[in-house]
Amino acid sequence: MTDCPDGRASPADVPSFEELVTEGAAVPTEGWDFSWFEGRATEARPSWGYAGRLAAHLAVARAALDIQTGGGEVLEFALRTAAPARPGLAVATEGWAPNVVRATALLRPYGVPVVDCDADAPLPFADDTFDVVSSRHPVRPHWSEIARVLAPGGTYVAQHVGPASAFELVEHFLGPLPDGARAGRHPDAERADAEAAGLELVDLRAERLRMEFHDIAAVVHFLRKVVWMVPGFTVGAYEPQLRALHHTIRTEGPFTAHSARHFFELRKPSAGAKKQAPR
Repeated sequence: MTDCPDGRASPADVPSFEELVTEGAAVPTEGWDFSWFEGRATEARPSWGYAGRLAAHLAVARAALDIQTGGGEVLEFALRTAAPARPGLAVATEGWAPNVVRATALLRPYGVPVVDCDADAPLPFADDTFDVVSSRHPVRPHWSEIARVLAPGGTYVAQHVGPASAFELVEHFLGPLPDGARAGRHPDAERADAEAAGLELVDLRAERLRMEFHDIAAVVHFLRKVVWMVPGFTVGAYEPQLRALHHTIRTEGPFTAHSARHFFELRKPSAGAKKQAPR
């Protein structure tokens, strides 16, 4: 890169809006590998270290299920970290065909089959099968199905997306959203639904985490990858908003938003366990 005399990049070397948007639109979206964003966008990590927590559970599990595994990257890391102590049986589900292919290739060396299963479909497994069920950023948790396939005494360990996650970015494209949209995915509501399905809370933690987007290519790729943020997002449909945000980043610096994450550890009561009477 050529520098100006004062140390700034020469305008001729700065990618144009069109170049950046084209780049962001061309990056493959399969899997949950976010390494492409290095130097272009950042997100603070939750303090609980989800992958490490999952590895600790897998190290002592007999049978484990990872729901909506994406490209299998988080499960693969946890299995590798847990080695040599791994579940005798481990399986994953995923509903998006490109991710099924990616996860199958990544998890095959660990003997983990990937079952093509839509996020809204019942889990194709018998009752009381798994002593660990896990999920990172499920579209929505189906608590009755999670409780059904967990063995008595088994654990659900997961990291969920929380309420109003990255809404600074979402509302730039969609405009102000109603309070109901902001309240969705609230950890207290999910806890109530989990308990209604018969699960008991072991641990629940929630954090809001700083995100920064350093160029418009990162925004385009993010919205193509995390499709539920701005449903139906395309560059053509949202070009005015993209141009405005590109100008803001160029003139004011990185665009800041805040993700919401919460950590769940829930347990299915052991067979014959008595529920405590309400206080």
